[in-house]
Amino acid sequence: MPTVKGDSMRGLAVFISDIRNCKSKEAEVKRINKELANIRSKFKGDKTLDGYQKKKYVCKLLFIFLLGHDIDFGHMEAVNLLSSNKYTEKQIGYLFISVLVGANNELMKLVIQAIKNDLHARNPVHVCLALQCVANIGSREMAEGLGNEIPKVLVSGDTIDAVKQSAALTLLKLIRTSPDVIHMGEWASRVVHLLNDQHMGVVTAAVSLIECLVKKHPDEYKGCVQLAVSRLSRIVTSSYTDLQDYTYYFVPAPWLSVKLLRLLQNYPPPEDPSIRTRLTDCLETILNKAQEPPKSKKVQHSNAKNSVLFEAIYLIIHMDSDPNLLVRACNQLGQFLQHRETNLRYLALESMCLLATSEFSHEAVKKHLETVILALKTERDVSVRQRAVDLLYAMCDRTNAEEIVGEMLAYLETADYSIREEMVLKVAILAEKYAVDYSWYVDIILNLIRIAGDFVSEEVWYRVIQIVINRDDVQGYAAKTVFEALQAPACHENMVKVGGYILGEFGNLIAGDPRSSPSVQLELLHSKFHLCSAATRGLLLSTYVKFANLFPEIKAQIQEVFSGNNQSQNADVEIQQRAIEYLRLTSVASTDVLATVLEEMPPFPERESSILAKLKKKKPEAIEGGDIKPSQASKMPAAQISSLPLPTETESKPPEQQAADLLGLSTPATNPTPPSANSVLIDVFEATQAAGQTFKQNGIHTISADEGFNKFVFKNSGVLLENDMMQIGVKSEYKRNYGRLMVFYGNKTTFQIIGFNATVVTGGNLDTALHVQVQPVESVIENNGQLQQLINFECLTEFSEAPVLQVQFILSGNMHNFSIKLPVMLSKFSESTVMDSATFFQRWKQLNQNQQECQKIFKATQPIDKAAITQKLIGFGVGAIDSIDPNPDNYVAAAIIHTRAQQIGCLLRLEPNIQAEMYRLTVRSTKEMASKAFCELLESQF
Repeated sequence: MPTVKGDSMRGLAVFISDIRNCKSKEAEVKRINKELANIRSKFKGDKTLDGYQKKKYVCKLLFIFLLGHDIDFGHMEAVNLLSSNKYTEKQIGYLFISVLVGANNELMKLVIQAIKNDLHARNPVHVCLALQCVANIGSREMAEGLGNEIPKVLVSGDTIDAVKQSAALTLLKLIRTSPDVIHMGEWASRVVHLLNDQHMGVVTAAVSLIECLVKKHPDEYKGCVQLAVSRLSRIVTSSYTDLQDYTYYFVPAPWLSVKLLRLLQNYPPPEDPSIRTRLTDCLETILNKAQEPPKSKKVQHSNAKNSVLFEAIYLIIHMDSDPNLLVRACNQLGQFLQHRETNLRYLALESMCLLATSEFSHEAVKKHLETVILALKTERDVSVRQRAVDLLYAMCDRTNAEEIVGEMLAYLETADYSIREEMVLKVAILAEKYAVDYSWYVDIILNLIRIAGDFVSEEVWYRVIQIVINRDDVQGYAAKTVFEALQAPACHENMVKVGGYILGEFGNLIAGDPRSSPSVQLELLHSKFHLCSAATRGLLLSTYVKFANLFPEIKAQIQEVFSGNNQSQNADVEIQQRAIEYLRLTSVASTDVLATVLEEMPPFPERESSILAKLKKKKPEAIEGGDIKPSQASKMPAAQISSLPLPTETESKPPEQQAADLLGLSTPATNPTPPSANSVLIDVFEATQAAGQTFKQNGIHTISADEGFNKFVFKNSGVLLENDMMQIGVKSEYKRNYGRLMVFYGNKTTFQIIGFNATVVTGGNLDTALHVQVQPVESVIENNGQLQQLINFECLTEFSEAPVLQVQFILSGNMHNFSIKLPVMLSKFSESTVMDSATFFQRWKQLNQNQQECQKIFKATQPIDKAAITQKLIGFGVGAIDSIDPNPDNYVAAAIIHTRAQQIGCLLRLEPNIQAEMYRLTVRSTKEMASKAFCELLESQF
């Protein structure tokens, strides 16, 4: 903005000069305090201050604030400046407001009214100042007050181009900060038509706004596809001389081109043949221009040109429907793999990872295998090497699996520590997935342990054991190979674990060779014993007792190991107990009993690989090596993974298998239907699926799930709802009258979820009983991705209903609604308390009014178990108090419910009748609603 005549402020210049000339901090503070006192007196005493003087003093306050000093006055004078007709005074007023007035300031209503007046002004400079202030603050109150005014300015025919740009960007800020407040409604179609505006700056700002709106309401703005393709075509086919004002180093409008290409990635390929052909021509033109000689040697030219090219390639990958474009994109990226610019090599590898999943371009990507392997070996930048590993993993299939796994295994010896664990997982997955000969798979895993033993997780060595147990043809080879591996002087502990388990099960298959006789196997394993951790020693003791069954001739040697002081008197209780019990077992049990107890492990039931699940937990965007995504054209169903199981907790085994599993690996529960690849999701809750009811109405899928709510009466984390599309879980913590929930939304499909929105609804007495703060979330969840949302609660007073989480999203063109009760209940805000018998019964008798007591008599739904009841009461937040009730079979408990208004005392008495399998539950409280809420929650849990 040009300088306005007479707007210099001599007093401000003198003050700034004085501050700069101060020799010490003390002198500066003294001068500032003097000036603050002078300004305060002027504002309070002089009622005749003109606009210039107010502007000068407000400017001084702003300067003092920027020096790091607190300003607690002058805000009203700054608001008064907003009503001035002079540009410089209005500018200083808005600047002060933007910097010093917070979103919750009591003056905000006056500021919003002044902004409204300026938005209706005929002076475009004043309108722009008001819009810039809104964009800087962007509070919810501003969104509510100005949400209908700014769209009017944006689409008005009288608005000049500069104001339209500011209005579009301001509206974008408000939508991002308060998405639930701004509703475009009638303005949607007029906003879309801004893409046809003749001013390129307006179009650039409008594209940013429309892209944000499309992510939330794609159907309302689908008309933007045709206009975006039309505008993109005009830019791409023009020469750099046609758009001189918007040409950057011979590239026409690169920023607008990138935004348009990104906008089109929110929709499937256009169904209209003419639009689709035009878009294809645009993409082909961009690819053709990439092959042309550069018009400038400056880096800015190549950066602008490549930014448009890469965004076009991302759109081609997103559409995944034109084989010619996909292959051309792959060839173009292949040229970048050997480019001298590191960033281009990185982006090329990253983009080719996506191309490798397309059925049309997978073979084209495989042609660059040697170049990628060379990059893995020679790249200096570790991030580029990691992308090379990702691409090798993505392009792997049955034709090149041995070569890729071999190269990755060779590189693993010198790989950076930051990527070793991920590489180990990928090598293990590829070796298992493409193993034709399982002896090759065993060799690969043992080499993994030898090369990078510290980075081999339990899932990996569990996995090789499962496969060996499930395949008779590889058991002898595995025993022989692991025996040879254990003979190395330096042997990793994971190798000892695998060797102990396999030799304990199949050592008899190699015992006929004098070089691997039973005594030699025992001596070899026991030579590693003193070097291992306690857990591994326990596993080796289990191996020894298995040897006692397999090789009766060395039973005496084994018993000698068990009876030695190092084991039977070991400081570790687990080792000591195993040694004593195994010694007793081998001494007392008959041969038949010993053979039954120590029989060979049965085959593991079929379940999907947990190594892939671990990789996805570590890297959610990872895909399974060699898997091909269905193209948009063919709409093929996603492929399923069929692989062997992973051991889980021992409790999931059938009883007859628990005795045989002495080596610490547990058999998972049988899953009759092998899950699909899509079901592998980051599951930090380890809980079962919540049941829900699903129905479809007018093309909208709605799910209402309440049963998951009851699981959280005694716990604070778990899966709230799970189906084929999504997994929703919560983790929560409570302190006095405050609670915090972290909600996890996991996309279990291979498609992107768009228009995602999650809100919390409180009805009835909850509006006044709970204060809820919901953190906004992103509107897009990538395939197999996850979002997190923080929800804060404050208990204001007692309540009985639960807040409802309403989730809306669009998947594969269908709208889905979830309504789920959040596990926020009154008991979560309670804290157990301890009191003696006299105090308890005194308070019990005081709460003798009918409305203060709630009593229920109900049938037990589970066996009456004293320990389980105690644990449930503790989990409920009302820990049981011992030695209170005259009947020792009864339970009494006391708790304090914390609310903002008051603390509510609550007493509980639970009387089980074991013979009749009945309960009588009595709850007394100072508040009727608290008694009923506790009673209803507990009734369903016993």
